[in-house]
Amino acid sequence: MTFLDEWKEFSNARIGLPRSGGSISTKEVLRFRLDHARARDAVNLSPDFLKLTQSLDMMGKSKNLSSLLVKSQVDTKEEYLLRPDLGRRLDFESTCKLQPLAGDFDLVLIAVDGLSAKAIDENLIPFFELLTDSIEKKQMSMAPIILSKFGRVAIGDEIGEILNAKVSVVVIGERPGLSSADSLGVYITYHPQVGKTDESRNCISNVRPSGFSFESAVQKTIYLIQESMQRKLSGVELKDEMPPEFLPKPKDSLRIEDKN
Repeated sequence: MTFLDEWKEFSNARIGLPRSGGSISTKEVLRFRLDHARARDAVNLSPDFLKLTQSLDMMGKSKNLSSLLVKSQVDTKEEYLLRPDLGRRLDFESTCKLQPLAGDFDLVLIAVDGLSAKAIDENLIPFFELLTDSIEKKQMSMAPIILSKFGRVAIGDEIGEILNAKVSVVVIGERPGLSSADSLGVYITYHPQVGKTDESRNCISNVRPSGFSFESAVQKTIYLIQESMQRKLSGVELKDEMPPEFLPKPKDSLRIEDKN
């Protein structure tokens, strides 16, 4: 085994590609084009919101949780890509839907389409099933699960503020790379409110079956939620000091992704 073969054990990045003269092999060129097409599709397509809503309703019945579909101030995919600011705020109708649901909750789970429809369609429900099970065991009160269309991470600040949740957990489809078009990102914010910025959040990235596993991501999420609630802070002020015995096993370690 060469040193390049050893590197490939830990990364999906395109390293040590076979060549013929000055050209990359046809097989690798075609693989690149396929991965690039998958990444474009993940960004340009929209999740199946009807199916997701039905799946969340079914999951909620067994856990005594309701769910609600809301929308940002964006109306089209093109506008979503060009106007990130509009994706950070709810439209008027969605605000009116949420206001009657306000309570005194420990946390709210928010699913956002983001930049990968594939990640949301394929990975959101399996991840939420494990996460809600763990939250129930910790006896934390939950607001209704919110599914947001055309949203950005910061839309969770407004949702959490309206519902009066101590912590918001935003699960969003991450910008796809050429080796990972199905990654979820998890963003945890203490005392969510409009105007908070990214230094106020803790992030778990690359959540997917062949990346950071659902089980490991749930462990990390629960740990950060508990630390956030205990210390009453999040983001750069909340250091990840998860004990080594609870850290993911080597096979679950984050792989180095080619995001070019």
